[in-house]
Amino acid sequence: MQKELQLQVTPEQAANGELLKQYVTHTTDIAMDDITYVEILKRSIDARQKEVKINLKVRVYINEEYVAPEITKPSYEDVSNQPPLLIIGAGPAGLFAALKCLEVGRKPIVLDRGKDVKARIKDLKNINVNHIVNPDSNYCFGEGGAGTYSDGKLYTRSKKRGDVQEILKLLVAFGAKQEITVDAHPHIGTNKLPKIIAAIRNHIREFGGEVHFEQKVVDILVDSDAVQGVRTADGTLFEAPQVLLATGHSARDIFELLYEKGIEIEAKPIAMGVRVEHEQKLIDSIQYSCEDRGEYLPPAPYRIVKQVNDRGVYSFCMCPGGVVAACATHPGEVVTNGWSGSQRSRPTANSGIVVELRLEDFKDYEKYGPLRVMEFQKAIEQKAWELAGKTQRVPAQRLVDFTKGKVSTDLPKTSYSPGLTSANLKELFPDFMYEALRKGFIEMNKSMKGYLTNEAVVHAPESRTSSPVRIPRNRETLEHVRIKGLYPCGEGAGYAGGIISAAIDGRKCVEAAHKIFNQTQ
Repeated sequence: MQKELQLQVTPEQAANGELLKQYVTHTTDIAMDDITYVEILKRSIDARQKEVKINLKVRVYINEEYVAPEITKPSYEDVSNQPPLLIIGAGPAGLFAALKCLEVGRKPIVLDRGKDVKARIKDLKNINVNHIVNPDSNYCFGEGGAGTYSDGKLYTRSKKRGDVQEILKLLVAFGAKQEITVDAHPHIGTNKLPKIIAAIRNHIREFGGEVHFEQKVVDILVDSDAVQGVRTADGTLFEAPQVLLATGHSARDIFELLYEKGIEIEAKPIAMGVRVEHEQKLIDSIQYSCEDRGEYLPPAPYRIVKQVNDRGVYSFCMCPGGVVAACATHPGEVVTNGWSGSQRSRPTANSGIVVELRLEDFKDYEKYGPLRVMEFQKAIEQKAWELAGKTQRVPAQRLVDFTKGKVSTDLPKTSYSPGLTSANLKELFPDFMYEALRKGFIEMNKSMKGYLTNEAVVHAPESRTSSPVRIPRNRETLEHVRIKGLYPCGEGAGYAGGIISAAIDGRKCVEAAHKIFNQTQ
């Protein structure tokens, strides 16, 4: 017999199977000797009260053997000789689209401008140590996309739980811990993701799919408003009647290419701001209301939203026990992001704190048409590079100094490897953005007492929160609104906002493409 229960327990009880059994016995009429196993189905932390609790959804096995579910890699028919579907980009949208191709019996041909996940490491080191940015291989470009080396947070607001669980189970099949199917805010970690990504790529190849690296797309071939294929930088022509465009939110050359070819794109508002780093112990003490979180609670995250001057100012991509990373994709710009390892064991916590921007904020960039938000983004990043002395050192201020418009006389060492340059960040942003951020931090301190401290450091800019364009597509067929066979997909096309939603969108685009392909045969 099995029985599902909703429980609220201490962190220690949640972590100890025997204590959990005892709790079930004490709060129900189920005898201890009758409980063979308590399976955790869902887990979340409730830190709203002074004493932190863990909310659990569990399945109690009563006089019945528990057999752990085994999640294995899916098996497919060989697709080597099946009709091809071109996938541009090997991020989450592209890789999960390729897996869906295998599932429906199509041959995926994945092209990525960057290097494989292992070869990317050298280029990341070059940014951090030598301040050299490879525009085709960096934190954003290369196998696995931006998510591989920027944390692997899997939280999504998607309401379609079946789709979400499908992606999570696939990640488990390729090497992620099964806990990600249970936790309310699942996370893999930058140190674990490369092996998972490589396993997905090898699986795609094993069943007849192709994955090509260092194949930068420089042209999309269109005839009579129908896609014919793509050409890469080395002159190679890849022909296919259907092309899935999953190039990510930073592929500016693709946005420019579409614009130059007259393929419709639209400006899309983004959020932009800074990345602030605190000591993790401080965030723990604020969030958990204790001096020491103990061994059973993870490093505390936070999520905070404020309204300032009728604009949203909010935390973005918060990384407990994490690192601030250098994420420029082109020489002459500075960009920050953040990541955590699987254990979130670093002594610092960081988060983007960003301001909601609107299309009317980019009037000075109207001459760029649908690329105006992207050009604004570029201008901020290039100005940050100038402020940083034309290096990958990041312009920075202590947090209280930032709110007072005061240049910090000294800066503590932070987790940002290339180093810091003291600057007045008021000079970096338009006045309305700086004011929103300044007041936002003051408001945040009212909700999180102690957050506004001069021991915290503001790094700037946090500018790649989402794509600055949307590539319009038909709501039913998911094809581009004018170009048949072209499928704008994932975060870069404006239809996703993270690993899970991008992966879901990639799979949906393949389903739509394959349906149309079958109708035309």
